[in-house]
Amino acid sequence: MKIIEPSVKLINAPDYKTLLTTIEAAGRTCYKSEDKITDGSAEKFVRGIIKRGHEAVIEHGSLTVRFICDRGVSHEIVRHRLAAFCQESTRYCNYGKEGFGGEITVIRPSTFAKTDSTYHIWKRSCEHAEVAYFDLLNEGCTPQEARSVLPNSLKTEVVMTADLREWRHFCRMRCPVAAHPDMRVVANMLLTLLKQTYPVFFEDIEV
Repeated sequence: MKIIEPSVKLINAPDYKTLLTTIEAAGRTCYKSEDKITDGSAEKFVRGIIKRGHEAVIEHGSLTVRFICDRGVSHEIVRHRLAAFCQESTRYCNYGKEGFGGEITVIRPSTFAKTDSTYHIWKRSCEHAEVAYFDLLNEGCTPQEARSVLPNSLKTEVVMTADLREWRHFCRMRCPVAAHPDMRVVANMLLTLLKQTYPVFFEDIEV
């Protein structure tokens, strides 16, 4: 059994300037103020529409993100609307095959430090689940049958595409302390990345 940490990666990341100018051109259509477009006008324009709550305009830009997380976190991610998802399937992925190293991969819960007794209880439980999974495969079960014993901590990959407005909503919902601790880990990774890459679109989101 392999234990890994969660991660987040942008896999479709439009150039920041291109995103800004596209959204400015779309937004200025509302006011027919295209004559005010200059080399430095886009960021100020976008900041202004976000401040006024006119976020429909930023739906003209979208991003695609790959999450590596556990199955529990993925169940929360795919609840978001106005987004497209593709997810690693436990029906079709046979973790006994060579491509998976003949083992399952799990994500360590963020609240379980490796020195804690809770970590060792969790690890033992996942190891037992792995044994049961391979026993079922050896008995002739299909992966979709054997998956019934896999733990919630099983690693999965989710690719999510959404517009910028939905990504702002995602971060506002999933980054605060009220969110699940493991969800917060990947959500705050994402927010940090988005603030670095697309500052004007996410600079006002505080958690």
